[in-house]
Amino acid sequence: MADQPSSHEDGPPIASNAPAVVRIAAPSLRGVVRILLITVACAIALYLAWRVRGVIRLVGISLFLALAINPIVDSADRHLRVPRAVIILAIYVLLAAGVAIVGDVVVPSMVKEVGQLSHNAPQYAHDLRRNATFRRYDNRYHISPKLVQDARRLPQELAKLAGPLKQVTVEALSFVGQLITVLALTFLLVLHGRDYVNMGLSLTGAREERYRRLLKEINSAVADYMLGNIVISVLATLATWIVLTILGVPYSLSLAFIVGFFDLIPLVGATLGAIFVALATITVHFPLATIVWVAFIVVWQRFEDYVVQPFVYRRALRVNPLVTIVSVLAGAELLGILGALMAIPTAAVIQILLRSWWSSRSHATTAPAS
Repeated sequence: MADQPSSHEDGPPIASNAPAVVRIAAPSLRGVVRILLITVACAIALYLAWRVRGVIRLVGISLFLALAINPIVDSADRHLRVPRAVIILAIYVLLAAGVAIVGDVVVPSMVKEVGQLSHNAPQYAHDLRRNATFRRYDNRYHISPKLVQDARRLPQELAKLAGPLKQVTVEALSFVGQLITVLALTFLLVLHGRDYVNMGLSLTGAREERYRRLLKEINSAVADYMLGNIVISVLATLATWIVLTILGVPYSLSLAFIVGFFDLIPLVGATLGAIFVALATITVHFPLATIVWVAFIVVWQRFEDYVVQPFVYRRALRVNPLVTIVSVLAGAELLGILGALMAIPTAAVIQILLRSWWSSRSHATTAPAS
């Protein structure tokens, strides 16, 4: 009859209709021992990494510095008949000279600026009260007496900061020791980096070519970002110095160095430097100088974002904005300003590694299916 089910006499029953069978078996002793050994080994490795976290931090900083100056050393090595070690030492000397010049220009002038601000605070408050808008708010909230009182206390506050000489000396010696360690590690990485890389790649077997391309991509991304960041900071320093000189702001070169230094910090650095300089412009032709400075820094940041950065960064890092913010916050929490500087290239390296891993896994998955 039509309503009776077929008896499947024409062929064997379809295997796909059979229910799946899941068998649960007790793990073998060998499997349990293997899991325990792997767990213990991971715990020991994490413990040792935590104990030597200071060394790992110094090695990471050295690695990033080596990636940053390696293109400069390679370019000089191709065009100059000078040993590679001499080129690295020459770069160290130039960097030390630059730091000494900046310190000689910025520190004394900023000390004079603080003294001048403290001495002339009543006159600045009197000049501010000439503005009708400021005078109205000052009569209501008593802003100028508070500003004068705080300005008078600036030299005493600076003296308090310089009080614990012993602690400062110990920290300075520790910093000098870490700096020497970082410079020595960077020197060795730049001098023999290719030998170390080739030695490690020779152990990867058939995947050597893939890992070599991956390392080249990481090297290019980090070097382009760090060198580009330095170029952009130098341009911001020059532009700030020219504008402040035209406005007649005292110690314009020192303020320009401060803006350039803050401009190295991603996301918030340029804004912090701009606020600092805006406070300095209050003492010169208020509010005209401050308005001109704010207008300039807004235009400059747009010019930097849409013109300078695309031109300087030959290869965009393409880091997700959310990842950028989180990495900068995490880097600042771990290493302070240095961590914030290294945050974006670190995020880019992790992103490159994850993209390469996902690509290789996708190829491995699609190959059997095809």
